[in-house]
Amino acid sequence: MPNNLEITKTAIEDFKEIQEYMMLAKEEGAEKTYAKLRLKYLSLKALLAVSGVNLTDIDYMKE
Repeated sequence: MPNNLEITKTAIEDFKEIQEYMMLAKEEGAEKTYAKLRLKYLSLKALLAVSGVNLTDIDYMKE
């Protein structure tokens, strides 16, 4: 069973990856894809915030 540090590390990696995909979707005008990714982004952002992760440096979408 993963510990809190492993869960947080995975969430940070997923958060960064989702933002990269969001930027690509935005560039390509893929509105439905962007909207779906944004939901995942917001969920991960909430999880990280509750975990006490400072999002200042890793949240470049700022949504």
